[in-house]
Amino acid sequence: MSAEVFYNLETPDIKKNPFNFSSWKGKVVLLVNVASKCGYTPQYSGLESLYNKYKDQGLVVAGLPCNQFGAQEPGTEEEIVSFCSATYNVTFPLFAKIDVNGENESPVYKYLKSQQPGDIKWNFEKFLIDKSGKVVKKYTSSVKPEEISSDIESLIKE
Repeated sequence: MSAEVFYNLETPDIKKNPFNFSSWKGKVVLLVNVASKCGYTPQYSGLESLYNKYKDQGLVVAGLPCNQFGAQEPGTEEEIVSFCSATYNVTFPLFAKIDVNGENESPVYKYLKSQQPGDIKWNFEKFLIDKSGKVVKKYTSSVKPEEISSDIESLIKE
Protein backbone atom coordinates (compact mmCIF):
# COMPACT_ATOMS: atom_id res chain seq x y z
CA MET A 1 0.00 0.00 0.00
CA SER A 2 1.36 3.38 -0.90
CA ALA A 3 1.68 6.21 1.59
CA GLU A 4 -0.85 8.15 -0.49
CA VAL A 5 -3.53 5.80 0.92
CA PHE A 6 -3.23 7.68 4.24
CA TYR A 7 -4.68 10.80 2.62
CA ASN A 8 -7.71 8.87 1.37
CA LEU A 9 -8.72 7.90 4.91
CA GLU A 10 -11.70 9.45 6.64
CA THR A 11 -13.02 9.32 10.18
CA PRO A 12 -15.65 11.37 11.99
CA ASP A 13 -14.36 14.29 14.02
CA ILE A 14 -15.41 14.73 17.65
CA LYS A 15 -18.67 16.35 16.49
CA LYS A 16 -19.25 13.33 14.22
CA ASN A 17 -18.73 15.31 11.02
CA PRO A 18 -16.75 13.53 8.29
CA PHE A 19 -13.06 14.41 8.31
CA ASN A 20 -10.74 13.55 5.42
CA PHE A 21 -7.03 13.14 6.10
CA SER A 22 -6.22 14.81 2.77
CA SER A 23 -6.23 18.13 4.65
CA TRP A 24 -3.04 16.91 6.37
CA LYS A 25 -1.00 16.59 3.16
CA GLY A 26 2.47 17.99 3.71
CA LYS A 27 2.20 17.80 7.50
CA VAL A 28 3.77 15.49 10.07
CA VAL A 29 0.99 13.67 11.93
CA LEU A 30 1.02 11.97 15.32
CA LEU A 31 -2.07 9.76 15.74
CA VAL A 32 -2.85 8.53 19.26
CA ASN A 33 -5.63 6.31 20.62
CA VAL A 34 -6.62 8.19 23.77
CA ALA A 35 -8.70 7.53 26.89
CA SER A 36 -9.80 9.70 29.80
CA LYS A 37 -9.56 7.18 32.65
CA CYS A 38 -6.24 5.48 31.94
CA GLY A 39 -2.96 5.48 33.83
CA TYR A 40 -1.46 7.06 30.71
CA THR A 41 -4.09 9.83 30.52
CA PRO A 42 -1.59 12.43 31.85
CA GLN A 43 0.14 12.04 28.47
CA TYR A 44 -2.48 14.49 27.21
CA SER A 45 -0.22 17.19 28.72
CA GLY A 46 2.79 16.00 26.75
CA LEU A 47 0.77 15.66 23.55
CA GLU A 48 -0.55 19.20 23.96
CA SER A 49 3.00 20.46 24.60
CA LEU A 50 4.25 18.76 21.41
CA TYR A 51 1.33 20.22 19.46
CA ASN A 52 1.95 23.74 20.75
CA LYS A 53 5.69 23.51 20.16
CA TYR A 54 5.52 22.19 16.59
CA LYS A 55 2.10 23.03 15.12
CA ASP A 56 3.42 26.15 13.40
CA GLN A 57 6.14 24.00 11.81
CA GLY A 58 3.61 21.52 10.41
CA LEU A 59 2.80 19.00 13.16
CA VAL A 60 -0.73 17.73 13.72
CA VAL A 61 -1.49 15.72 16.86
CA ALA A 62 -4.75 13.78 16.53
CA GLY A 63 -6.52 12.09 19.43
CA LEU A 64 -8.74 9.13 18.56
CA PRO A 65 -10.69 8.08 21.66
CA CYS A 66 -11.10 4.35 22.18
CA ASN A 67 -13.02 2.42 24.84
CA GLN A 68 -11.59 -1.04 24.04
CA PHE A 69 -9.05 -1.24 26.86
CA GLY A 70 -10.50 -1.58 30.33
CA ALA A 71 -13.51 0.57 29.32
CA GLN A 72 -11.35 3.60 30.09
CA GLU A 73 -13.14 5.93 27.66
CA PRO A 74 -16.79 5.45 28.65
CA GLY A 75 -17.96 9.02 28.04
CA THR A 76 -19.74 10.59 25.12
CA GLU A 77 -17.86 12.73 22.64
CA GLU A 78 -19.14 15.84 24.44
CA GLU A 79 -17.85 14.50 27.77
CA ILE A 80 -14.48 13.69 26.20
CA VAL A 81 -14.09 17.24 24.86
CA SER A 82 -15.13 18.72 28.18
CA PHE A 83 -12.69 16.53 30.12
CA CYS A 84 -9.77 17.17 27.76
CA SER A 85 -10.37 20.88 27.69
CA ALA A 86 -10.93 21.36 31.42
CA THR A 87 -8.25 18.96 32.65
CA TYR A 88 -5.46 19.25 30.06
CA ASN A 89 -6.32 22.36 27.97
CA VAL A 90 -6.27 20.19 24.84
CA THR A 91 -6.43 22.19 21.62
CA PHE A 92 -5.27 19.51 19.15
CA PRO A 93 -7.96 17.79 17.05
CA LEU A 94 -10.03 15.07 18.68
CA PHE A 95 -12.18 12.57 16.83
CA ALA A 96 -15.24 10.41 17.47
CA LYS A 97 -14.70 7.21 19.43
CA ILE A 98 -13.42 4.29 17.39
CA ASP A 99 -12.29 0.70 17.73
CA VAL A 100 -8.60 0.10 17.05
CA ASN A 101 -8.78 -3.72 17.02
CA GLY A 102 -11.32 -6.39 16.19
CA GLU A 103 -14.48 -6.74 14.17
CA ASN A 104 -15.38 -3.02 14.16
CA GLU A 105 -11.83 -1.76 13.71
CA SER A 106 -11.60 1.69 12.16
CA PRO A 107 -10.23 1.81 8.59
CA VAL A 108 -7.67 4.26 9.96
CA TYR A 109 -6.25 1.60 12.24
CA LYS A 110 -6.49 -1.10 9.58
CA TYR A 111 -4.21 1.06 7.48
CA LEU A 112 -1.84 2.01 10.32
CA LYS A 113 -1.45 -1.63 11.33
CA SER A 114 -0.84 -2.67 7.72
CA GLN A 115 2.20 -0.36 7.83
CA GLN A 116 3.35 -1.17 11.38
CA PRO A 117 2.00 -4.69 12.06
CA GLY A 118 0.54 -5.86 15.34
CA ASP A 119 -2.57 -5.22 17.35
CA ILE A 120 -2.86 -2.15 19.51
CA LYS A 121 -2.14 -3.33 23.04
CA TRP A 122 -3.39 -0.39 25.13
CA ASN A 123 -4.41 3.27 25.18
CA PHE A 124 -1.96 5.95 24.09
CA GLU A 125 -0.10 3.99 21.43
CA LYS A 126 1.24 6.49 18.93
CA PHE A 127 1.84 6.43 15.17
CA LEU A 128 4.12 8.98 13.53
CA ILE A 129 3.37 9.78 9.89
CA ASP A 130 5.71 11.80 7.67
CA LYS A 131 4.80 14.64 5.29
CA SER A 132 4.15 12.21 2.43
CA GLY A 133 1.69 10.06 4.42
CA LYS A 134 4.14 7.25 5.22
CA VAL A 135 3.78 5.63 8.65
CA VAL A 136 7.30 5.99 9.98
CA LYS A 137 7.11 4.62 13.51
CA LYS A 138 4.83 3.15 16.16
CA TYR A 139 5.39 3.88 19.85
CA THR A 140 4.04 1.88 22.77
CA SER A 141 1.92 3.47 25.48
CA SER A 142 4.88 3.74 27.85
CA VAL A 143 6.77 6.06 25.48
CA LYS A 144 6.03 9.58 26.68
CA PRO A 145 5.25 12.24 24.05
CA GLU A 146 8.32 14.23 25.16
CA GLU A 147 10.53 11.28 24.21
CA ILE A 148 9.63 11.54 20.52
CA SER A 149 10.46 15.22 19.99
CA SER A 150 13.66 14.42 18.09
CA ASP A 151 11.79 12.09 15.70
CA ILE A 152 9.22 14.82 15.05
CA GLU A 153 11.93 17.44 14.52
CA SER A 154 13.68 15.19 11.99
CA LEU A 155 10.50 14.74 9.98
CA ILE A 156 9.60 18.43 10.09
CA LYS A 157 13.04 19.30 8.66
CA GLU A 158 12.70 16.83 5.74
